[in-house]
Amino acid sequence: MSIAVRQHQDYARYTRTAMALHWIVAVLIVGNVVLGLVADDLPGDWIRSAVDTHKSVGLTVLGLAVLRLLWRFANPPPPLPDSYSPLERVGAHAAHLALYALIFALPITGWIHDSAWKGAATHPFLLWGVIPHVRIGPIETLDPATKERIHSVFFDFHVWCGYALYALLALHIVGALKHQFWDGEPELQRMLP
Repeated sequence: MSIAVRQHQDYARYTRTAMALHWIVAVLIVGNVVLGLVADDLPGDWIRSAVDTHKSVGLTVLGLAVLRLLWRFANPPPPLPDSYSPLERVGAHAAHLALYALIFALPITGWIHDSAWKGAATHPFLLWGVIPHVRIGPIETLDPATKERIHSVFFDFHVWCGYALYALLALHIVGALKHQFWDGEPELQRMLP
């Protein structure tokens, strides 16, 4: 039996639920990044709808991230292949931890930013156009100057978390492709249905 065939048979896979959550969150994040980047360039009457869709996607990602984390605690991921060096193991764990942190930080900072928006009271938001969404009450009740400062600071934080996510996502993809094609390991098969 060749090494490639043996490796293909021996690799440990994620559960189907973990795979589904991984790919759904990934697609939603990429779509939301694109939506966030192009929203200002849309025709004026489309912007509010684009922003509301961006918020709906972000909050959906937050909910799915909670489910994903709970699933991960109940169903630990498969071990990393034995061929990973100690540095690769530390890097993989650090990158995953940072990705999880950013997957939570982006929607939370966006939610805080939205809750401090001075127009929030006159622009109710419906999650996916259906479910009334609650903004963060203690933030909504602050004085206007404090709310404006929070709105501005958390917008900047939201944007910088986005940039950090782009960099980590690129590193994550490059790492998976390196293991798959350079090292000859069935890395992608661990997370593909």
